[in-house]
Amino acid sequence: MPPALQLDVESLRTLIATLDHGGMTRAAERLGVTQSAVSWKIKRLEQRIGRPLLIRDGHQLRPTRDARALLDEARELVAIHDRLAARLSSSELTGMVRLGSNEEIDPVKMARLLGRFAWSHPHVRVEFVIDSTVRLTRALADNTVDVAMIQVVPADLREDDVVLWSDQLRWVTSWDDPDRYTSPVPLVTFGEHCFYNSISEPALTAAGIEHSVAFAVSSSSAHRAAIVAGLGVGVLGERYLDDEIVEWPPGRELPDLPTVHQLARTVPGQADEVTDTLVAAIRAELLDPAVATAAA
Repeated sequence: MPPALQLDVESLRTLIATLDHGGMTRAAERLGVTQSAVSWKIKRLEQRIGRPLLIRDGHQLRPTRDARALLDEARELVAIHDRLAARLSSSELTGMVRLGSNEEIDPVKMARLLGRFAWSHPHVRVEFVIDSTVRLTRALADNTVDVAMIQVVPADLREDDVVLWSDQLRWVTSWDDPDRYTSPVPLVTFGEHCFYNSISEPALTAAGIEHSVAFAVSSSSAHRAAIVAGLGVGVLGERYLDDEIVEWPPGRELPDLPTVHQLARTVPGQADEVTDTLVAAIRAELLDPAVATAAA
């Protein structure tokens, strides 16, 4: 009788990382291993299964039909393994930390991060809230949150900030006839507490471009939906550019918008072991490998 198929959790983790991060190089950076180790683990997994799992399409890797079929359960298996490992090695750390985040953080990644943190540190209580960068910056100053994940321009970076990724801001609009907007230009904003208002509106005023707010919403997903629907012009990081959200052509004639940094910031002088441990977990989960490479 042939031996039963046995799947290696770390090989599944490597496959997931390769697909989630767009290739073996970034997967290796995320997992803290060499690219050859990533390639070897995937090759070993393919040999055990007896079928290919990745297709090279130009410079991109995409999953085969078999890989797509096993991906959801592979994620579940890896998550179960990590929860059990965390339970067996859980710390005695105790305390409470108040954490805030803007909507730039993927909520699925955030939920997984906090879930793993809870398993690893069962005696730590985390209070989590989603709010705007403007409000969270005030909350840090008022000491009503201990850690906040916010956006800042380069001039506002602090030495102890943990930069997770950086993004160049662009004027954006819908792919459907992006030149159609006439004066006053309709703006899509994140509402009264929009972090980008102090950047975008003075730039338009200085260029003599009349404008008015046509759509204001605090939700990041609703903001992008309004852009796609053709309700106006907005400001977003260039990572959101795709087939539906494109650069606004007149924006190319304006002075360049700044780069913004998404980061984790703690209350100055208030960090403790609980806060430091949570920030380390955030950094391990959310840090863009490109930022880690540049800082090395």
